[in-house]
Amino acid sequence: MRISRSKISLLLLAVLIATVPVIISKRSDIVAMIKQIPVISKLTARKMVDEQAATYGPAARSRLQAAFATRSIAYPPARVVFVALKDKHELQVYVAPANGKFVYVSTYPVLGASGKLGPKLREGDFQVPEGIYHLTLEPNTPYHLALRLNYPNEFDLAHAMEDGRQDPGSDILIHGSTGSIGCLAMGDPASEDLFLLANDAVNKDTQVVICPTDLRTASEPELPNAPLWLPSLYRAIKLELTNYPLP
Repeated sequence: MRISRSKISLLLLAVLIATVPVIISKRSDIVAMIKQIPVISKLTARKMVDEQAATYGPAARSRLQAAFATRSIAYPPARVVFVALKDKHELQVYVAPANGKFVYVSTYPVLGASGKLGPKLREGDFQVPEGIYHLTLEPNTPYHLALRLNYPNEFDLAHAMEDGRQDPGSDILIHGSTGSIGCLAMGDPASEDLFLLANDAVNKDTQVVICPTDLRTASEPELPNAPLWLPSLYRAIKLELTNYPLP
């Protein structure tokens, strides 16, 4: 049977109309898949960082520059390290020139942190990790702005395997807001300062040292049921802290 051109056109139009909703419904999935491509993911993340820096940068840099000026330190610094003290609920900021020694700048209060003294061991234990961690900028979070820890790091993974622990946890941030489960909640203005400071630093390898107590002045805490490897972690933290003078 011969089909006329007009009938073919109508048939093609019907097929197109039928498939449009499917294409539209899959659009978000396709976009999500594209964003997972490493190159696209990096570009997207950098764009978001730049957007957040443009939004919050003027106010945050004004606060930071004022704090740096009181100590006669040039902004932005070459290197940045944060020292977090669990028992004091505070986060100290240290900076240094490219090949110079670290100096103290300021202290921010930690407004929210769950758990107790001692390292994080597993998902759901509500513990804030203890150790030396690298930070990356996290512009997309429900908790305003954030810095993401590379927890679990090699030390954490090695000792989890040694202990037979399957899931040491993940997704640990230094973020805005005031509530936290296993993270450090700093409040929104402080999270802007920390985010911009890490973003503006010449050396992008910002670190945080999270301590149970200030091991520069105090003894290691005696914790019940502590893992056998904990003293070695505290020795490493104590050695690292020698780079940062007391406030």
